[in-house]
Amino acid sequence: MATSLGSNTYNRQNWEDADFPILCQTCLGENPYIRMTKEKFGKECKICARPFTVFRWCPGVRMRFKKTEVCQTCSKMKNVCQTCLLDLEYGLPIQVRDTGLSVKDEVPRSDVNKEYYTQNMEREIANSDGTRPVGLLGKAPSSSDMLLKLARTTPYYKRNRPHICSFWVKGECKRGEECPYRHEKPTDPDDPLADQNIKDRFYGINDPVADKLLNRATTMPRLDIPEDKSITTLYIGGLGEDVTDSELRNHFYQFGEIRTITIVQRQQCAFIQFATRQAAETAAEKSFNKLIINGRRLNVKWGRSQAARGKERENDGVTESGIRLEPVPGLPGALPPPPLSDEDASTNYFNLAPTNSPVVMNLGLPPPPGVAMPPPPPGFGPPMFHTMDPMAPPMPPPMAMRPPGQVHYPSQDPQRMGAHASRHGGP
Repeated sequence: MATSLGSNTYNRQNWEDADFPILCQTCLGENPYIRMTKEKFGKECKICARPFTVFRWCPGVRMRFKKTEVCQTCSKMKNVCQTCLLDLEYGLPIQVRDTGLSVKDEVPRSDVNKEYYTQNMEREIANSDGTRPVGLLGKAPSSSDMLLKLARTTPYYKRNRPHICSFWVKGECKRGEECPYRHEKPTDPDDPLADQNIKDRFYGINDPVADKLLNRATTMPRLDIPEDKSITTLYIGGLGEDVTDSELRNHFYQFGEIRTITIVQRQQCAFIQFATRQAAETAAEKSFNKLIINGRRLNVKWGRSQAARGKERENDGVTESGIRLEPVPGLPGALPPPPLSDEDASTNYFNLAPTNSPVVMNLGLPPPPGVAMPPPPPGFGPPMFHTMDPMAPPMPPPMAMRPPGQVHYPSQDPQRMGAHASRHGGP
């Protein structure tokens, strides 16, 4: 016979009187210092209908007040939070957890059977050490690949936000910023997530959140093994700044001998090279979408071979999906390749089009007859053209008309600055 707050007071010795609730990190909030109100036998459990101690608190600033919904006996039977009824270890609905662990724990629905089942579970809880779940859940395997992939590693505090203000939706809210509810548009009423039942979540049936997560598990990516057998390196991404070399080595050494671990701090990634291909395959299989270090989920991929890197250089400008990117306008084109031999070398360094017009030399013209040419500044040598003065020194022949082996060095010009002084031992 089920007991409630207003009847069957003869069974008050089985009513719950707790000092602290069983909560997950998300429902508890991010503030380590919170106030809780405790009401002894304040409500009846929404599952077993027995009175229990109700706790009420505010998980943070601009968050709604929360309270415990089920008793601690029902919470320990399913290993769930007393408020959100999500699994305490994985943060997932009961339906998803039982599917991943292949557990079918059917709790009775009728009042008499439910009371008898609850009393048996309380006796089993009292005889246990409290470190492991009881019932069929305690006999299930310790972990599941699907649960490790879907598990939430960090608290989701957005779940504690206030509800939407119905007066604001109708345009009648007059509180403004003082309104404790959210002034946002509601989601689609046809969304299945808008219709959730606490009893369905506890019994693990017809839970829309669980259905969404199970559908996500069927479409999760897979890590394909590369065909190149020489690849024994794994890429570890998303390290952050707190993951060290020793923590990576402590996790991956169990799969086989590690040859090198290279951490690229700027890219927040690491490359782990194993001694054998079998060890690398085992590490990739056991760590893909399941590797969590210091509360951070890390990304595991296979390294790439040298041939694949060379192919990437050839496909420069092409994304992974095969889409070729358009070149940026205004950038210079690629330089022509160098000639193969000296015979193929050309003096057309500026890639000018060929023309039949004569080459015009930009040389100065000599002065008209009768006009004296001013002497060049000291150190600048003779003028570039021959003067008409018969007493002037002869001009050196052009470079093309000089005999072979004779090279003209301007620094050896006797008319350069300081030539006579250096010849006579001057400074």
